[in-house]
Amino acid sequence: MDSPIEDTLETQCNTEYDTLRRVILCQPKFMAIDEVINDVQKEYEDENINTTIAMKQHAEFEKKLIEHGVEVIKLPTSEEFPEQVFTRDIGFTVGDDIFVAEMASDIRKGEEEALEDWLDDEDIEFQTTTNRVEGGDVIVDRDRVYVGVSSRTSKEAIQKLKKDLPKHKIIPIPFNEKYLHLDCVFNILSPEVGLIFPKAIEQKTIDKLATQYELIEVSEEEQFTMGTNVLSIGDKKVFSLPQNKNVNAQIRAHGFEVIEIDFSEIIKSGGSFRCCSMPVVRE
Repeated sequence: MDSPIEDTLETQCNTEYDTLRRVILCQPKFMAIDEVINDVQKEYEDENINTTIAMKQHAEFEKKLIEHGVEVIKLPTSEEFPEQVFTRDIGFTVGDDIFVAEMASDIRKGEEEALEDWLDDEDIEFQTTTNRVEGGDVIVDRDRVYVGVSSRTSKEAIQKLKKDLPKHKIIPIPFNEKYLHLDCVFNILSPEVGLIFPKAIEQKTIDKLATQYELIEVSEEEQFTMGTNVLSIGDKKVFSLPQNKNVNAQIRAHGFEVIEIDFSEIIKSGGSFRCCSMPVVRE
């Protein structure tokens, strides 16, 4: 596998918006909608995924990351796993701790083994989650860790995270699980600004989040095209789809630079830039 990393191995992710230094990707070489597991896939089930286009779009994403100084680690692909492009879900980094996720969906169980192999090869210690928790439900902001309560992440797993991360405040966020993961309805761009799809989250929860962030509301149309699932790489730079014009305009109005990459083929499976990247180091 491709991992051109330096001798000094470290893991550090304290936020969703510090400068991204090292990230794990996996090419969509065998990407397909083999088993519908979310509403977006249901829409594109008959059309399915054009892997040639998906590979080209993903390659452009990788190229732009490298151009912005991000070190890219690529896990090996396997025909056995049609959704392994979504590396965010198989693990997550909180502070200097890396967790390897226990996947909930049968079609995705086993994807995490490639991550474990890479971590072992590089002598990076990691913890294994229990009772189902996926990285798309985990959003980090300094001493706070927001964790989505969904069919993919259980309340029992969240209780375990509280024990595993005693220096962090673990904040459960219930949401409508038809939207799959928390990062499909909520994201953080900076210490002051967040994105939210209010239809999926209870108003009392939104009110609490609004005490921490100025929340940019995402419309139902742009949520469907993964308007919340942007990737911040630091220095107020954000990867987003060009299709999400309103979201991008609002992000720019808050002083961010939006890096637009066409990910239209990949989002047919229900994930975008955040879903397709697992940060290992942010500084």
